[in-house]
Amino acid sequence: METTGNAKFGAEDVLEAPTGFVTDEMMEKADAWKERDESALAAVCRRAEAGEDITVALIGGSITMGTVSEGSRDGELPERRPYALIYREWWERRFPRARITFVNAGIGGTDSYLGAHRAGTDVLEKDPDVVLVEYSVNDEPTDFFRESYDCLLRRLLSAPSRPAVMLLFMGQTSRATARDVHAAVGIKYRLPMVSCTDVFNAMMDGGVFSAGELSGDVVHPSALGHAVTGEILWRFLNGVYGRRNNARVDLRPDVKGEYKYSGARILTNADAVPEDMGSFVPGSENEFFRRGWTSAAGGEGIVFRASFSNLGILYLKTVDGRGGKADILADGRLIGTLDADFTGGWGNAITAAEVYTGEKDAEHTVTVRPTEKGKKFVLLGLMVSHG
Repeated sequence: METTGNAKFGAEDVLEAPTGFVTDEMMEKADAWKERDESALAAVCRRAEAGEDITVALIGGSITMGTVSEGSRDGELPERRPYALIYREWWERRFPRARITFVNAGIGGTDSYLGAHRAGTDVLEKDPDVVLVEYSVNDEPTDFFRESYDCLLRRLLSAPSRPAVMLLFMGQTSRATARDVHAAVGIKYRLPMVSCTDVFNAMMDGGVFSAGELSGDVVHPSALGHAVTGEILWRFLNGVYGRRNNARVDLRPDVKGEYKYSGARILTNADAVPEDMGSFVPGSENEFFRRGWTSAAGGEGIVFRASFSNLGILYLKTVDGRGGKADILADGRLIGTLDADFTGGWGNAITAAEVYTGEKDAEHTVTVRPTEKGKKFVLLGLMVSHG
């Protein structure tokens, strides 16, 4: 017999994890929120067990995308696998009769503010049955990210397909994390939640593994760190599966109605026609957002007409020393200045900046005007919402 969460289940319900790094005591730290509603997740397990097709999606940053840093103990592992593949393996091995489609919507360096605007096209259009959300490393523990994370979860939970949503809390080995802010939102919606940052901290405090063994760069888990994360998820899902026939009532609160980032989406050159292109040309150099606009050497601004109550600018910061500044104007009024120079940074960075919030939806003229001649500004999209 094995205990996970607050219920016991038989060995026939346990799928042995591929590693054995996590003790029962550590698992209690990961699985600390007992007053949750796992009925939606249990229902997906029952459907998959019956051989139905299901879609499992993930959305988050570079950790979800699959970045694995070089840890000092990685050579002891038989293979380097990101947690998403270990998570995927649980679904495939547990439900061999089901056809399972996986959607990994992780993008490095992105946060839940951008996630709230990406969720519609990158996740919900795939009609997922399960969505795992991971943003606790890239978000900051602030009210802004509490709200953006809340809006992202509401967007997912209010989708017509009513996917099961589960939350994964990661953290840097420096202990920086938005875990507390995110957990407060998850508690409100009674969602299944798993905290790997608490386990990493316990391992470091107890001398089980050092920071350098769990992460080679402080931010991204090493192969060992990913293995620990995958094992935690594996054991948590074993628990849900073991209780699958006891959770049949969906107790999640009603999330219908308007919220700040209702209908959030990203306008690109696929669906927005500028009134004036200025010095910009269609296209952008980022692999995830190719349908933007680029001003290669400064000059005149690009002008749009768009309806929204909130506006964000999605742009690319570059490390080549060529990135320049741009003024953002709404109806002729300066509402922000953005700097695309990221010289000395970790790499070209997809950056989302909120520049306008209003009380009601209205049509506006938006201008993105480069201010440094000879410098480059890459506009990846306009982030609009109607809450």
